[in-house]
Amino acid sequence: MHGWMGKILRVDLTRGRLREEPLEPKAAKDFIGGRGFGIHILRREADPGCDPLSAENVMVMATGPLTGTGAPTGARYMIMTKSPLTGAITCSNAGGRFPTELKQAGFDALIFTGKAEQPVYLWIEDGSAELRDANHLWGKTTHATTDMLRSETDAKARVACIGPAGERLVRFAAVMNDKDRAAGRSGVGAVMGSKNLKAVVVRGTGKVALADPERFKAFNQETIARFKAAARETPLGLTINGTAGVVITTQHLGVLPTKNWQQGTFSGWEQIHGETLSAKYLVRNKACYACPIGCGRITRVEDPVFGGEGEGPEYETIYAMGSNCMVDNLAAVIKANYICNEQGLDTITMGATIACAMELVDKGFLQEETVGRPLAWGDGEALVELTRMTAAREGFGDRLAEGSYRLAASLGHPELAMVAKKQEFPGYEPRGAQAMGLAYATSPIGGSHMRGDPAYFELFGIPEPVDPLEWRGKAKITKSFQDLSAVIDSAGLCIFFAVRNLAGKSLDVPPTGIREYLNAATGADYTLEELIRAGERIITAERQFLIRAGFSRRDDTLPARLTAEPLPDGPAKGMVCHLEEMLDEYYREQNWSEEGIPTAERLAALGLEEEGR
Repeated sequence: MHGWMGKILRVDLTRGRLREEPLEPKAAKDFIGGRGFGIHILRREADPGCDPLSAENVMVMATGPLTGTGAPTGARYMIMTKSPLTGAITCSNAGGRFPTELKQAGFDALIFTGKAEQPVYLWIEDGSAELRDANHLWGKTTHATTDMLRSETDAKARVACIGPAGERLVRFAAVMNDKDRAAGRSGVGAVMGSKNLKAVVVRGTGKVALADPERFKAFNQETIARFKAAARETPLGLTINGTAGVVITTQHLGVLPTKNWQQGTFSGWEQIHGETLSAKYLVRNKACYACPIGCGRITRVEDPVFGGEGEGPEYETIYAMGSNCMVDNLAAVIKANYICNEQGLDTITMGATIACAMELVDKGFLQEETVGRPLAWGDGEALVELTRMTAAREGFGDRLAEGSYRLAASLGHPELAMVAKKQEFPGYEPRGAQAMGLAYATSPIGGSHMRGDPAYFELFGIPEPVDPLEWRGKAKITKSFQDLSAVIDSAGLCIFFAVRNLAGKSLDVPPTGIREYLNAATGADYTLEELIRAGERIITAERQFLIRAGFSRRDDTLPARLTAEPLPDGPAKGMVCHLEEMLDEYYREQNWSEEGIPTAERLAALGLEEEGR
């Protein structure tokens, strides 16, 4: 095969057995890779009704056909399983160097089943693989684990691992690769922990064979030249201030979630935005493999309380731990971010859960001691301490480790958890960006901006400006972006590839540049219609899994705060999110029933009717 390596490694943790399997050519073309491979495998092999933390759950790590090819941003892999946070599926995506190393080691995907009797790690080296004892690594941070594993395998190996949070089954534990790159959302780290799988270590020296190397090279040179020509004007200023530069946009549009989503603006925003991060704490940029953007931030804080050095924070961390908790001390946010990286925690859910706890205390619903003193808005020291306690499941951290929905529901106030399908939202207020609300509610993984992100057209004018306050007509373009995102996630690209290449184009967002890359790499001769259909197939297959897991239209919802309480401040003052009005149109666009269930005709058209449990 070309583009694809043509091999999948199946790891039976219960029996300690490893088996190579060939990649089915039809499945490769129909589902592309990455996210597509994940749902293709899960719908055939995983029980949608299983306990996510049981041995019956299945976990897939999958690269895409463009991972490791040198295509700009072609450095992604996907972890898919059933989520312990939501009960839905996961689509946890990460970049860095690990995904390329896994591909070059000879595998398109890894399938993990069962549970090891004792902690283990998987060692892969140029097509050979074995399970090794990991008892000596249990309890170690992600950074220490990475250093120890490279020392005992190969100094050039790449590591994806869990930290203590994953071992302790924190419901939003992350899998960290290359120390600071996070497959962060939905608790994939807890699934690894439940399987006693500490890490995957890979060393690969192979190359990804291309179907038409000359065609690929020519198109790649042309594309990279476009990136370089706009080096100082990359989308959203990513090269200059990283994603932290988004703070100024969301603040000025009134969609920067503040005080657990009670407000859309934050008076302390200037203390936490991207220019402040760059001016005070930035050491240098950091790029993933084959990325000309370099949005990663290596930072250093010299402070007696919050000092340290590491990577980040990203915009989502700054919103969740900053404005959402009303913390304007950027050093505290950075320190909490470092703890999340080292312990293996999702920063979005961590910050949002602390914000929920702060509101519960503020309203008198939570009266127990949390950090030895009353928990108050803006307490940066409490933010840091609660993050550490959560990873350790220590004291009140044990309750935070369940996520905001379970915390708020246990106190009789689930309405204060800002979630969809029990997963906390990223940092874009849907009362001021209507399509974002629809995307949050219909995302297969719960609250997420990475399974189709209307913020690009509503807030940043990419590919063209759209009124963020208008809800009519948003279903069609939201569905279109979701289709595109499914293709991007499956191809092994970063979403920023699309952002760079969509600028100035139509809202009808066909993946033309991706098609050119895929055809040159794989020789699959995708038509544009076939590629769009692949995106629809992946999304509908995910929906099919959710329906079998017990989800329905009632779960495609948002908290009443967003749909019934007008935004009190900012340019979107007085607005609510018109979710219900958009949902009917969205289901029609998807060719699903009024209850959000894929019809038999839709399944047949996408070739999904005969597969699955």
